[in-house]
Amino acid sequence: MDTSAVAVEQLKAGEPITKLSNDAIIIELLQTLNHLSRWLTPIHNQTLLEISPRRSEPSVKEQLIALRDTETRTFTFLFAIVNDTNPDLDRLQPPAQTPIQREADQRAKPLVIMSEFRRIRESTTSLLRALPDNAWDREGYSRQDRNWSVRALAEFLARHDRKAMGDIDRMLDHQGVRRGIAAASRVRLDQIDRPFSAVPGRGQR
Repeated sequence: MDTSAVAVEQLKAGEPITKLSNDAIIIELLQTLNHLSRWLTPIHNQTLLEISPRRSEPSVKEQLIALRDTETRTFTFLFAIVNDTNPDLDRLQPPAQTPIQREADQRAKPLVIMSEFRRIRESTTSLLRALPDNAWDREGYSRQDRNWSVRALAEFLARHDRKAMGDIDRMLDHQGVRRGIAAASRVRLDQIDRPFSAVPGRGQR
């Protein structure tokens, strides 16, 4: 069985993130984009995605912003680790949330934020797919936070995705925005037969 087929079987079996192969983690990160598009694109009233059903919870749009910003920060770390030897991650400044950016986020529709997240995630997965397995052990160091390896950062993104996707899934159900859309777009996260799209083989990296 080739590595891409093994990765698919791991995902179908619901393996914990730490047990996934590098290929399986890449596939899971790509599937997040597919799940979000499947869920959110057909929703008729996109304004509801900007409203939180509970005051203490972020809206779907705010969840998408968090996904985008987390991805941006993580990609910065990954890029530095891949292109330098043991880089100092403390020197990498987090993306600034300027008043202009906050105003742009406030005006932007949820699907625009999702597209921004997609572009950065595709950069992340392209970088990971280009690496041989032994490069996933490459590290950067931090005195303020913790040292990170390529593998640890990829696992972090997968864990963050699972938490955010679970929250979005519950919120979509609670708000009733799935009514009237195709059955394929109403499927719950725990019912999705992953992966449902084409799987990149190692030869495509």
